[in-house]
Amino acid sequence: MAPLADFILNHVPLPSVPYYITHYVRGQTPLSTQTGVFSALALYLVTIFSIREYMKDKPPKKLTALFQLHNLILSSGSALLLALMIEEVFPIWWNNNLFHAMCSVEAWTPRLEFYYIINYYFKYLELFDTVFLAIKKKPLAFLHVFHHSATALLCYSQLNGKTSVSWVVISLNLAVHVLMYYYYFATAGGARIWWKKYLTTMQIVQFVIDLFAVYFATYSYYAAKYFPHLPTMGSCTGTEGAAVFGCGLLTSYLGLFINFYIQTYKKSPGHKKNAVANGNGVPNGKAAGIEQKGHT
Repeated sequence: MAPLADFILNHVPLPSVPYYITHYVRGQTPLSTQTGVFSALALYLVTIFSIREYMKDKPPKKLTALFQLHNLILSSGSALLLALMIEEVFPIWWNNNLFHAMCSVEAWTPRLEFYYIINYYFKYLELFDTVFLAIKKKPLAFLHVFHHSATALLCYSQLNGKTSVSWVVISLNLAVHVLMYYYYFATAGGARIWWKKYLTTMQIVQFVIDLFAVYFATYSYYAAKYFPHLPTMGSCTGTEGAAVFGCGLLTSYLGLFINFYIQTYKKSPGHKKNAVANGNGVPNGKAAGIEQKGHT
């Protein structure tokens, strides 16, 4: 039973769409080829750095209403998608066990696949975060630009690899995004939020849990297939390439965000000023994870 999904399907007038829109068909679903993905990401990089150059001798623009709308869409969209995913995953977990929900081929359901596609497209919408930064003449931190580019590539790789553990990473990411994009929406309107520092802590905790899940799933796959003498609960669904790429990229995220947290919150004021001067921080020592949006 999936009451929320059924309600949307039965009561919300949705247009008829082709199969390859609601299911991932490589080469037919939009942005499902390497050429399409790398072209989109190349366009992203060219766009943001072109805007930065164009804005050099111009005053920054606020675009408050548009910026708030962007963040409201991502916050509310993340909340709806998270609810739909929980509704789909929980019965699988409840009726079987957590390992089954993480690793069984049955955990890659048609509805979850559609939700993963929507989440994947969210990553391209999130690229406009950087466009806003460039127009506002905020620094384009390496963490922010790398993370936004790489996360779209990560989602693409996991759709191709059909890794059943994907819902763990995506659900945690959506939960963080509900709060994070709400923060940007609210503060753009003048609200003062006391818990901004804890958003970075949530991101780090998210990556730690992610890594436990993906390393466990990857170990289960390799142990079951290549090293049967090792203890394992069984294999895990997904391709080897997608699993290894996911482990490597998420590991890099954890390292980058821990370093960012140390530089932002643990360094002395003198260190922060130097970081700003070197282009690694944010003016006035503000929380770079918030102002620069170096998030997931």
